[in-house]
Amino acid sequence: MNISQEKIDNLNAILKINLNPDDYQPRVEKAIKEQAKKAKIAGFRPGMVPTSHIKRMYGKSILVDEINTLLSDTLNKYIEEEKLEVLGQPLPKVDERKEYNWDFADNFEFNYEVGLAPEFNIEFTSKDKLTQYVIKVDEETLASRIKNIRRSYGKMTNPDVSADDDVLYSELVQLSPDGSVFEDGISNTTSVRLDQIQNDKIKKSLIGLKKDDVVTLDIQKAYNNDATRIAAILKVDEDVAADLKSNFQLTVKNINRLEEGDLNQEFFDKLFGEGTVTTEAEFRAKITEELESMMQQDAERQLQDEIYHYSLNKVEFNLPDEFLKRWLKATNEKLSDEELQGGYNDFAKNLKWTLIENKIMKENSVEIKYDEVFALAKQRLAQQFQMYSPQPIAEEQLAQYTVQYLQSKENANKIFEELKALKTFDYIKSVVTLENKDIAITDFNKLVAEHKH
Repeated sequence: MNISQEKIDNLNAILKINLNPDDYQPRVEKAIKEQAKKAKIAGFRPGMVPTSHIKRMYGKSILVDEINTLLSDTLNKYIEEEKLEVLGQPLPKVDERKEYNWDFADNFEFNYEVGLAPEFNIEFTSKDKLTQYVIKVDEETLASRIKNIRRSYGKMTNPDVSADDDVLYSELVQLSPDGSVFEDGISNTTSVRLDQIQNDKIKKSLIGLKKDDVVTLDIQKAYNNDATRIAAILKVDEDVAADLKSNFQLTVKNINRLEEGDLNQEFFDKLFGEGTVTTEAEFRAKITEELESMMQQDAERQLQDEIYHYSLNKVEFNLPDEFLKRWLKATNEKLSDEELQGGYNDFAKNLKWTLIENKIMKENSVEIKYDEVFALAKQRLAQQFQMYSPQPIAEEQLAQYTVQYLQSKENANKIFEELKALKTFDYIKSVVTLENKDIAITDFNKLVAEHKH
């Protein structure tokens, strides 16, 4: 067996593997013998099927399987020994001129295209300056948060007339273009929250309604064409919701109002534990602290996003783009040319970031330990559980869930990649200059929105 590399350029190469019968026949004969021991064929006792019979019946398929396994092992071993940094996986290069008999005596030649990672240098120092935002809580944000908390611990009432922020328990029925009820159309009885209505004119039309009142609702305009929300309200698929052109008849069945809880000691104790907070001023200070902690997480995500783009712009290198596009098509059969063209730039950016991550980790001896993977997975699961219940889950039970979660290779890889990114960000933050800048939350939200576009 012989394997060689033909360099096409710095980013592309051909790996050529030559196999003669001595390379594959021992593996094939062994596989045939094992098959003979396990085969159950009429006319033969179990384990007594002659190998010649197995070879005649299944020989070619066994030969193909064993050669494929041999090729895979050979490629992986060569790439590891030669320390080739390969992008994607090797792609078989078909040569129509070569034909084989597959008669256990062929001399085979197989060629594989490989995409190679580019060589590049990237260095971060204190001369690199990035902005670290310190988000300040404004009175409007604080008031809104306090209102939501008070409503969460408030009581439900059923007023006669609807007002702002009420919930209308309503029947929604699809209408025809002429305004009549659409026969066999969409209908659903659901809760319509006025605080989720995006259009001011429509929201105004839903205030002052009484039980059994009927209004016409332009559902697309009401929710600003948010297909996900419309689908949830009507209980239809998102693609159906996105294509809806009809208005809906809204009949009020009931009006629900959540009254705000009183700011008293009982309320404070429910939120923070007995005696922790005793005055409204202390309550406001606690909520401000909670908000600033949440906003700090937002500021950290913004900084990570800035580091990501700053790093990509700091170094320029090419990728084996044409090879990678062929590889993406080969490994994703349903991927259309249009989808490939539209999504390739994002794929290439993320791949460049992965290469930067790998280089930083290697050159600075940054390691990832299992304990760290376990701790991050445990933290992420705890956050998920907290979404459904404010009561923390028992440590022992959480640890058991984490072990189960990490048994999935997909989950383990996901957490590993997240931890790798976090360690890369931490390293970069430790060597660059971070310039703190105070910013109001409204200005910060605008900045994030502009950055996304």
